[in-house]
Amino acid sequence: MTVWDAHACLPLHPDASLAPLQAYAAEGVDYVSINVGMDMNPLEQVMAVIAAFRTRIAAEPARYALVHRLAELDAARAAGRLALGFDLEGSLPLLGRPEMVALYSSLGVNQIHFAYNRNNAVAGGCHDEEQGLTPLGRRMVEAVNAAGMLMDCSHTGRRCSLDIMAASAAPVIFSHANPLALVAHGRNVSDAQIRACAATGGVVCISGVSAFLGSAAPNAADVARHAAYVAGLVGVAHVGLGLDIGFSEPGLDDRPPGRFDPGYWWPAAAGYGAALGGIRYTPVQAWGQILPALQAEGFSAADAALVMGGNMRRVAAQVWG
Repeated sequence: MTVWDAHACLPLHPDASLAPLQAYAAEGVDYVSINVGMDMNPLEQVMAVIAAFRTRIAAEPARYALVHRLAELDAARAAGRLALGFDLEGSLPLLGRPEMVALYSSLGVNQIHFAYNRNNAVAGGCHDEEQGLTPLGRRMVEAVNAAGMLMDCSHTGRRCSLDIMAASAAPVIFSHANPLALVAHGRNVSDAQIRACAATGGVVCISGVSAFLGSAAPNAADVARHAAYVAGLVGVAHVGLGLDIGFSEPGLDDRPPGRFDPGYWWPAAAGYGAALGGIRYTPVQAWGQILPALQAEGFSAADAALVMGGNMRRVAAQVWG
């Protein structure tokens, strides 16, 4: 069984430690996708983070491996190493240039979505006026497909996500998103979005964030409940996990430099509150409890293994090779 976390967040600072990742390895996770930047992070911050993370991963070859092929993931697992990849949340770091996609892929970015909550010249965000995929956005989808990168629709507006899924020649994922039918939050995805994702052959990965799960103290049972809804709607082949755990580190300030307005990116009217103070994460240790929680929701052992990572493995085999 391959265990796959489709999205996690270390501090976006070049001095950030990789130590929190050891908790994933201890819980039997095989692959973790680490965020390296969002639309509010300027290019100099994104590139400094990528460079630093790559250097730290390479410095600990007994623990980590940066991968972009399933064969590399399997080799890392056989050697007892945690396989890692990067993800980019938004298209602003692409500078409006489709050719930037291949560059990021060469640096270890294995998946991307185009809008972080707000609209831009490529795509529409989930906390902004409805905007479809732009002509530039269609070229970006083509570039993502050509680079063998996972096309992600998390944080993307409803109309735009449907446009992306119609345009993509490869399966599309939501790396960390939950069903709107269970919790009415703008970050959650509608049944129409879930069905469209499944129609591409893609996967909806359940987030472990409290506001999106509808739980003040989120746990494995909450995650399993949301997974069961998606499976009931489109089948177990289209459910995965991206707990979206955000780590902090004392003494590190990873806020974007310059004028930064968190209220713009995470509007209080959308349910975030001051400085995201109400957000809670399903803990890393819940990974050891998700399998029995899925089985308690009625998943067979084989189906639970698909949710734990088998489905994302299938999609990666199609996209990465």
